[in-house]
Amino acid sequence: MSEISTAAAALATVVRGIRPEQLTDPTPCTEFDVRALVGHLAQWAPSLAGAGRKQIVEPSEVDGDDPRNVLLERVSDLVDAWDSPGSHEGTTHMGGPTEMPAALVADMVLGELVVHGWDLARATGRPFELPENLLKRLHDGVVATAGEARAMGVYGPEVPVPASASALDRILGLTGRNPAWAG
Repeated sequence: MSEISTAAAALATVVRGIRPEQLTDPTPCTEFDVRALVGHLAQWAPSLAGAGRKQIVEPSEVDGDDPRNVLLERVSDLVDAWDSPGSHEGTTHMGGPTEMPAALVADMVLGELVVHGWDLARATGRPFELPENLLKRLHDGVVATAGEARAMGVYGPEVPVPASASALDRILGLTGRNPAWAG
């Protein structure tokens, strides 16, 4: 199982466990409640899948009031795209004209699945566990790009966490999340 498929499976487990009454609950991703964050992920999943296929695909709005099933379908397609031979090689685009190394985009996709998966898990009281080796590798990638992501407004201000914290908590702190967040 690839890192993206592992993170996607963890996210899907969380999404399947979201109860309808939780859709309006706040999340650690302060601009989104649960419904809006699920919708955000569903909206961007086609672009992320397109990147794995070396295609430019615009984000796709989600119709309806409950985006959970749409997200699950689109994340499955995203996994298929990034698990295809050659998806991590060469360059690609992520919903726009800027060309980037495919391996970097794959790391960005992994980061989206992990961080927003944690956001949803924390907001809805669900467990969210991933292999430590996946988290350590993702942490190294986040360290390398956090300053640029913060400057672009993708990440909030860094939240200090102890050096002895788990790799996931260090990732969360780098992305502007408080690992101790409670809604």
